Amino acid sequence: MSPLRAATLGNGLKVLVQEEHTAPLASVWCWYKVGSKDERPGLTGVSHWVEHMNFKGTTNIPRDKVKGIIEQFGGAWNGYTWIDQTTYFETATKDALDRMLFIEAERMAGCLYDPEDCESERTVIISELQGGENDPDQLLDQELTATAFKAHPYRHPTIGWLSDLQSMTREDLYGYYRRYYIPNNATLVVVGDVDTDDVLRRAERQFGAIQPGAAVPRQTTIEPEQTGERRLAIRKEGTTAYLKVGYHAPAATDRMFFPALLLDAVLTGAKGVNLWTSFRVSPPQRKARIYRALVETGLASSVFGQMIPTAQPFLYTISATATEGTSLATVEAALLEELHRVQQSGITPDELARARAQLQARLIFDNDSVTNIAHQLGYFETIASVDVFSGLDRGIEAVSLEQANEAARTLLVESNRTVGWFDPVPVAQS
Repeated sequence: MSPLRAATLGNGLKVLVQEEHTAPLASVWCWYKVGSKDERPGLTGVSHWVEHMNFKGTTNIPRDKVKGIIEQFGGAWNGYTWIDQTTYFETATKDALDRMLFIEAERMAGCLYDPEDCESERTVIISELQGGENDPDQLLDQELTATAFKAHPYRHPTIGWLSDLQSMTREDLYGYYRRYYIPNNATLVVVGDVDTDDVLRRAERQFGAIQPGAAVPRQTTIEPEQTGERRLAIRKEGTTAYLKVGYHAPAATDRMFFPALLLDAVLTGAKGVNLWTSFRVSPPQRKARIYRALVETGLASSVFGQMIPTAQPFLYTISATATEGTSLATVEAALLEELHRVQQSGITPDELARARAQLQARLIFDNDSVTNIAHQLGYFETIASVDVFSGLDRGIEAVSLEQANEAARTLLVESNRTVGWFDPVPVAQS
């Protein structure tokens, strides 16, 4: 892999370039250090709504032309918002590089926020929210997070709360865009069949004249230590029962992050650390502790663990889908029994070695394309530092058995957990 080059333009824009000459492609990502944790009460969901608006045309790109600029080069484009970040990307043949950079410079400085577009997008986003609430697993995840956090803004769903989406104005959206979409709050990442010096010249040409903004406000709330188990139960029409157990977990820069990541790999199987590809369907890892405790015994049809690198302490969540006829109380009892066993007795050297090998293999899949490499560089630079990304393999390799068991002892305690049930009631017959 070619060495990474980092540079900062005069206006504060950080630029990361990595040459990958395996195919005549280039991937451009533009990352902003703004996500749902930066939203104040009354404006929940604004980061995600702003992301939607930034696909609606700019001063020099009509709204119906953005797609075509990239697709004529056989490319792909998209964006997403989460708790710590908002990002946009284009991947196409390398001769589209200037156009991709132009799009992102326009998005940073020239989005329009036409009032009619703002209103039409309000309808789209409220519909998206209501659709999510009709998905039992998604609803339970939202409510579990809101219950686990009582002070930190990670408690708010990225899509926002309905009353805020109904009352937000065009001025709220545009003001938020102008506050956070500034070069000194952004990182531009380019990976592909490119020349680094050429990329830096092009970036200066496209972005150099954009004026920096005032330093953006950062949220400073620290979630108080949880002092007892929290529980919630959702009873709505449905056909399937879901269980989620969440534990407050370390941030990506915490010394316990890598031990916790390996602990999850032992409990539920290795998933890697690429949020962009984390939703790929992968085969179950049948030697994982929770799989054996719940799926092999017939109590659950599936289990899943989620330990995602974040800027500040978030949640480690274990989810299980109950088999038909199995009560959530039975599934919960079996899950907590296995977690208690690990918390008290630890994992074995063989389990740690297998988890380490699986995680290191997943890191390779996390970086299997120029798009994924660019994502990982930008993601980690935005939530922590690109040095955390470059140190992933070393961090995983360095975890000792005692450190993994320390993670189990400290994380998997009753007072640190929140338990959520989606307990379906029969669907009413019409």
